[in-house]
Amino acid sequence: MMTESSLTVSHLAIHPVKSLKKISVEQARMDRMGFVNDRRWMVVDLTGKFMTQRHYPKMVLVSAIPDESGLMLSAPGIESISVLNPEQQTASVKQTVKVWSDEVSALDAGDTAAQWLSDYLGKPCRLVKFPDTTHRQVDKRFAIEGDSTGFADGFPFLLTTEASLLELNGRLASPVTMDRFRPNIVISGTAPYAEDNWKRIRIGEVSFRVAKPCSRCVMTTVEPETGVKVGKDPLMTLAGYRKTDMGVIFGQNLIHESEGVIRVGDSVEILS
Repeated sequence: MMTESSLTVSHLAIHPVKSLKKISVEQARMDRMGFVNDRRWMVVDLTGKFMTQRHYPKMVLVSAIPDESGLMLSAPGIESISVLNPEQQTASVKQTVKVWSDEVSALDAGDTAAQWLSDYLGKPCRLVKFPDTTHRQVDKRFAIEGDSTGFADGFPFLLTTEASLLELNGRLASPVTMDRFRPNIVISGTAPYAEDNWKRIRIGEVSFRVAKPCSRCVMTTVEPETGVKVGKDPLMTLAGYRKTDMGVIFGQNLIHESEGVIRVGDSVEILS
C-alpha cells in the first residue's frame, strides 16, 4: 500500500439532475448508488430517452437545488418552480426510461415540471425521479454483482485530478475549467494522469475501486457559464494524445466499497 500524504480532495460536487448545473459541496454522504442527491433525477424526451447537454447545451444553465420536499428549479429569464418528490406522492406515475442501453423504472415528476423544462429547452420533455427501491446494475465488465448507480452515465463516481487538467491546459490555446468534465471528486497533489494507474484508493474512511477510464464526448465543448458549444476543444486536443480503445479518456470512474462521508481536505491513499 502506498500512502501519499500530499494527495487530498480539493473539490466535491453533485449533480442532482443529470446534465443540469453542478452543486459544489464541502462534504458528501454516499448511499448504495453514490453521493446522495447525485443524478437521482433526469430529463427525458416523450419516448423516455434521456436528454443531455450533448444535444441540449442550455441544460447546464438550469439549477436544481434539492430540499426536503423535492427540488427547486431555476434558470435565467424564467420564474423558479418547486417540484415535489414523486416518491412522496400517492398518485405518482411509473414509466420506463432509458439511459444508454439500460432501461430503468422511474417516477414522473408531473406536468408542471415537464412544461417548465419544455418551455426553457424548446423540446417537449418530462422530469423523472430514480426511486430508492430501484436497482440499476453497473456494467459487469467493470463491476461486481450488486454494484449500483442512479442516472449517471454508467458509474457512481467520476474522479479527476488538478494536475491532469493543468497538463491539458498547457496544450490548449484557451484554458478550460474542471467544470467541463463534471467530476464528483477532484484530487490535488498528483502527477498528471497518475490516476490512470490506480486500482483501489481510500478517501477518508471510504475505499473505492477504480473501474475504468472515463470516455469523453462533445459535452466537454459546452461552456458551463453560457450553455454554448465553443469549438472542438478540449476534446480535439485530448484526442491527439489520450485516445485509447475505450475512447478519448480523461478521469476515472469509481465504485465505492462501502457507504460513508467524504470531505474536501480528506487525505487520499493509493491502496493498489
